Amino acid sequence: MSRKLFRWIVQDYPNKILMSVGRFLPYTYKKWLASNHPDPEIRIKFFKLTGIEIGDDTFVNQNVIIVDDRFSTQIKVKIGDRVAISPGVILISCSSPNNSLLKSNDYVKGNLIKTEDITIGNDAWIGAGAIILPGVDIGEKAIIGAGAVVTKDVPAMTIVSGVPAKINKKVEEHTQNLNKNTIVENVE
Repeated sequence: MSRKLFRWIVQDYPNKILMSVGRFLPYTYKKWLASNHPDPEIRIKFFKLTGIEIGDDTFVNQNVIIVDDRFSTQIKVKIGDRVAISPGVILISCSSPNNSLLKSNDYVKGNLIKTEDITIGNDAWIGAGAIILPGVDIGEKAIIGAGAVVTKDVPAMTIVSGVPAKINKKVEEHTQNLNKNTIVENVE
């Protein structure tokens, strides 16, 4: 059997079937497939089916979790073009104590329960295991370090890291303009 036929039988054909029935699947199945499917194109399609706005050429790795208000009619998470989202990233646009008795506490209701938009600008890079909390806007070409907890807006062209995330550097200070004919060598 040829590799092309094998790929079609094992991957392409099942993916086409999955996408044709995908819109009829329950919300929780769509969320699970969006986070766990091995094919990045399928992950993006299922995130879109759950109401997430994702731009062109964006790459979403496996185990990315987006926590949003599934009953909201408004888009709560907007991801721009050419964004790179590493494995294990968590985007939380809706935060509450769920069934805990804390949800009836006045302080918790007024200060801690949040449902706010998250916006990620074009060409941003979110490092592995980063957590983005409700109401955060990440600017264009911003870099979020691995494991960072982002609680406040991140300006464009900046690098943030830490818990809570703080600005480390401006991206433009550490980049070089390379033309297409430049050869970059690894130095060991």
